[in-house]
Amino acid sequence: MIISRTPLRVSFVGGGSDIPSFYEKFGGAVLSTSISKYVYVTINPKFDHHTRISYSRTEEVEKVESIQHPLVREAMLLVQEKGGIELTSIADIPSKGSGLGSSSAFTVGLLKVLHAYSRKEIDAESLAQLACRVEIEKCREPIGKQDQYAAAYGGMNLFEFQSDGKVLRRDVTCKKETLQRLEKRLLLFYTGMCRSASAVLRDQQSNVSSSAEKQGVLKRMVQLAYELHTDLCNNNIQTFGEILNENWMLKRSLADQIASDAINHWYESGIKAGAKGGKLLGAGGGGFLMFYAPEDRHEEIERALPELRRVSVALEREGSKIIFDQT
Repeated sequence: MIISRTPLRVSFVGGGSDIPSFYEKFGGAVLSTSISKYVYVTINPKFDHHTRISYSRTEEVEKVESIQHPLVREAMLLVQEKGGIELTSIADIPSKGSGLGSSSAFTVGLLKVLHAYSRKEIDAESLAQLACRVEIEKCREPIGKQDQYAAAYGGMNLFEFQSDGKVLRRDVTCKKETLQRLEKRLLLFYTGMCRSASAVLRDQQSNVSSSAEKQGVLKRMVQLAYELHTDLCNNNIQTFGEILNENWMLKRSLADQIASDAINHWYESGIKAGAKGGKLLGAGGGGFLMFYAPEDRHEEIERALPELRRVSVALEREGSKIIFDQT
């Protein structure tokens, strides 16, 4: 048996600029961090030649081409895994519509464990590229590239999406104490609302493609990603809440589905209770709501959001990795 562990991510600023229809014209940038919540994928030889896959449902097939789960099917075909295995996956948080990049984390972890099973080495860059190929090219998901790279590399990074499709990574090089202070000031709340990221993203892409005003919004969000990267590298987190707040105000103007009345109410309640800024994570419409606030305001913010469940997380420095290998 081999087990991979792949972190989920929190995207701070620039989300949406990693979509090809935007970065191929203007370039994009996202600043994000991996967190201490994970997707685990296990692989084990199966006694017969069938392939068994267990996720929210269970499949057992004779041919890889017959697998219903598109990510599993396309990943196995891409790496030329012929089957005769059993695959299972579990996640620390609800795995659909979380806004934490769970789908891409699963894809990255799946490819990581398939390579380990075949005794093939794969670096983070190649892992991210393959995951993008599976999700965007093979499965035709209308998503960007940030989640795959965040899951593969881990840590806090600025990812730059160039017009030719290349992705450049810049570390956030700051003091350990700066990351510790930032970590202590972040709050994550689960809204209990799930949504289809694909539907929200399709609406957003349509709006951005046809509107110079929406393109200007995304350009400003890209600029904010660079500003936040500079501030963090200078060990300055005083602007963090302000930048998060501006990014969220811009993002929710991109499509009607991004922020519902309930989400806007929760966000405003958190700000009134002492948060300096925040955002809904992911494409929008549901999932997790994040705030940045002084530690002495955390209890008041929790009291202001009784309908939501707070989830404790830490920053994660490592990307997808094999944590167990006994074959």
